[in-house]
This record gives sequence, structure tokens and C-alpha cells, in this order.
Amino acid sequence: MAVPEIWAGVDIGKEHHHCVVIDAQGKRLLSRRVLNDETELLKLVADVLELSQDVLWAVDINYGGAALLLGLLVSHDQHITYITGLAVHRASAGYRSQAKTDARDAFVIADQARMRTDLGILRPGDEISVDLRTLVTRRTDLVCDRTRGINRLRAQLLEIFPALERSLELTKKGPVMLLTGYQTPAAIRRAGAPRIATWLKNRKVCSSAALARTVVEAAEEQFTALPGEKLAATMVARLSKGVMALDEEIAELDTLIEARFREHPHAEVIQSLPGMGTLLSAEFLAATGGDMDAFGTADRLAGYAGLAPVPRDSGRVSGNLHRPSRYHRGLLRAFYLSAFASLRGCPASKRFYERKRAEGKGHKQALLALARRRANVLWAMIRDGACYQAAPPVTAAA
Repeated sequence: MAVPEIWAGVDIGKEHHHCVVIDAQGKRLLSRRVLNDETELLKLVADVLELSQDVLWAVDINYGGAALLLGLLVSHDQHITYITGLAVHRASAGYRSQAKTDARDAFVIADQARMRTDLGILRPGDEISVDLRTLVTRRTDLVCDRTRGINRLRAQLLEIFPALERSLELTKKGPVMLLTGYQTPAAIRRAGAPRIATWLKNRKVCSSAALARTVVEAAEEQFTALPGEKLAATMVARLSKGVMALDEEIAELDTLIEARFREHPHAEVIQSLPGMGTLLSAEFLAATGGDMDAFGTADRLAGYAGLAPVPRDSGRVSGNLHRPSRYHRGLLRAFYLSAFASLRGCPASKRFYERKRAEGKGHKQALLALARRRANVLWAMIRDGACYQAAPPVTAAA
């Protein structure tokens, strides 16, 4: 992109934004507080374009409250760049005055966009990638809620029935289902293993007889009714039902994610890479948009995922490599977990991993090295539109 004539920096807020426009000398041409409303934002865009058609917009937030402005700018074929809020905060220390106002922040954003040449153009994802980002984000929230619910369930059960808490794997459906009907030692002993097994079987719980025997054995270890047992048992049942409701919603989201992912033009290519299941592939698209042109090279994709270490050298210390502080956690997760999954069914990944272990690297280091290699492979696959093909093993000449 050629050097623009003016730069428009926008300090994003929930209800209002502040826009400052500067020229090549840093002179302010416009400074305005604008409501986060379509009519007001369209008027702002029109006024800025009256100053010059050659403008670069810069924002410090690229989601949430900025969505409407970004959508309008994209519809007007405007170039947009993104500067992190942390970068703006640190850059502010280099300007005169210690005041903190929206107008000053917007000026810093515009001025940084004017001076820096390393900022990439913001490319909003396609419709499918945006939908996947919404679905994956919601699923992550639900999984976190489920983990918190299970932890609360364990804590509550531990107060009245430690033996049962110790014997149940609450990450599985059967034990959680059992706790919706039976929570105390006395109730379990009265019901007995055959009746509990039948109750579980009617609710389609696998290995119901074995689970029933386990809980009855736990009930035989405690004959004391602790204070508050009745109310605590009610809380255990309620928490168990909450965990099961979360399981149902997660399953529904998995179905939606799979259906939406299948519609993406790169779906077949991405999933052909060993270890890239539907969910991890959807997370990859949610993080990248599936457009490798936005990264330019495989190295930049790896850097965005936190797989390309950066040096922290000083004085006589050299070769000190660390993971960068800014990277996409979700993308790193997708690459790391897919690399781990590929060890079971991909001979090439297994050989690479074992070679790294033979070089003295630990399990995590070897997996990260494998994930880095797979980032190169996946970037090339999407660039060429080619599915993964395992290379035949090299044999020595006779």
C-alpha cells in the first residue's frame, strides 16, 4: 500500500468513539467525538473522505464495540490497520503531557499509524469464519462454565460424602446423572445396587451395574449423617442438573460448528492434515479467517500462533529465545493439540517427534517443534489448495 495523505485514528468506546485525523506533518485536521451509531458513523466517514480519499484508518480495538465502525469502513473499501491498546499506552509516554483523554489517545493512534511501517492491513474474516469465531467463543465459555460447575459439585459433595466424591469421575455423564437422583449414603444404601442400576439403565447410562456397585460400596464406608446434609444434597442435585444442561448445549454447539465448518472452501484441505479434527479446524479458521494472504509467509503465521521464538539478548547474553508475549492463544492451542493427536496416526509426525526427543528435547518442546513444522505444512496446503499427502518413507538404495 502506498503512503496515504491522511491518517484517521479512532479511540474505540462502547457508546462513543473519538476520531482524530492528521496529515503527513502530524497536523490535526479533524477531532470529533462520535456516537456509536450508524448514522453518526456514516457522517464521520463522509467528513473524513471529504478531507482526502487517500486515508488510512487506525483503531485500537478490532472487535466488540468496534464492529459497526469496521463494517462500515469495509463497505466503503477503506484501508484499516490495528494497533493494540498496550502499544498505544506505551507509545503515549513518548508524547508531551501526561493527560489521559480520548482525544489524546486517538491522536496517538493516528500518529503511530503515520510513523510505523510494520502495521498490517486489517482484513475482516469471511462470513463463515466470523460465524465460527462466535460459535467457538461460546463453546469455550460453556466448557469453562462446566469445569467450574464440576469443581463446585466436588466441593459440595466433599462436605457431606467424601467417599462418594473420591470414587466418582465427574467428568463423565454417568456419575453426574447418578447425583441428580442419589446424593447421601443413607439414600444409596436404602435403594441398593440393583435398583440404582435399573434407574441408571433407564436413563441410558453405560456400565450402570458397575457404577451402582461403586456407589453402594462408597455408602458402606459412611454411616454418619453430617450437619446440613439435606440442603447440601439438594445443592448437589441442582449442580448436577446444571452440568448436564451445559453438556447438552455443548453438544448442540458441536453440531452447529461442524455444519458451518463444512461450508468453508478450505474445510477439506485443513481437515486432511492428520490430527486436525473438526473442532480444532474450526478453531483454526476462527483465529485466522482461513486467508493466508493476510500473513504473507508461514513464519508470520507461526509467529501469530506463538510458535516462532523471539530472541531476548543483552550484552554478552545471546541465543536466549523465548515465546513472544503477544500471540493468539486459541491458535496455539489448535496447533499444539492437533500435533499431539497426529502422533497416533501419522508416521511422519511420529518420526519427527522421536527425532526431537533423541536430540534431548522434552515432550512439550518436541510437540511445539512439531506444531511449528505443521504450521508450515498447513500454510502451504491452503496456499496451494492441496490436501495433505503423506510422503512415502525413504529407503536406502540396494
